[in-house]
Amino acid sequence: MKGLFFRAIIAALGFASLYIISERSARADDWGCQVILCISNPGGPTQYAECRPPIEKLWDWLAKGHSFPTCSGVGFQSSRPHYEPYYCSADYRLSAGYGPRGNDATCISTSPQAVSDSFCRQDRDGGGENNGSVMSPRWQNQNGRYQCIAYTVARPLVREKPRYIDVTIDGIGKQRVWF
Repeated sequence: MKGLFFRAIIAALGFASLYIISERSARADDWGCQVILCISNPGGPTQYAECRPPIEKLWDWLAKGHSFPTCSGVGFQSSRPHYEPYYCSADYRLSAGYGPRGNDATCISTSPQAVSDSFCRQDRDGGGENNGSVMSPRWQNQNGRYQCIAYTVARPLVREKPRYIDVTIDGIGKQRVWF
């Protein structure tokens, strides 16, 4: 019984010292860390009154052309902000290229899909019907029957929050925060 009590005291002291150390090194008392904490809130960066002043300062700061603030501490880092306005549905990958209107982004299926036979039919000029909705159409033998397959092309979806930062916490992992 005496040994159990002694171990409980040692454990409590250990947890208390960890709490004091982590409190000292993980404080968000600088503006960059406050901004990152507020932006990472799923309810929005200004949901809580404590976040309004640092976020309003951020908008003014960025409007003047200044760079995004960073936050680095013991075991904590954040990247510079990035801009990625488009994303694709599952089983599609984002592809950027140059089109008639300049830079175009499209979503291309990650594996060939069954498509209309008209995409694989050859006319006398050597091309089948293709309005840009498929890539690399070809015939493929499946169970003794030929089927036209191709990579399908879709329009990308537009993100509601197109900017992000990557936050890394040592021993925990990396989290992407969209804003």
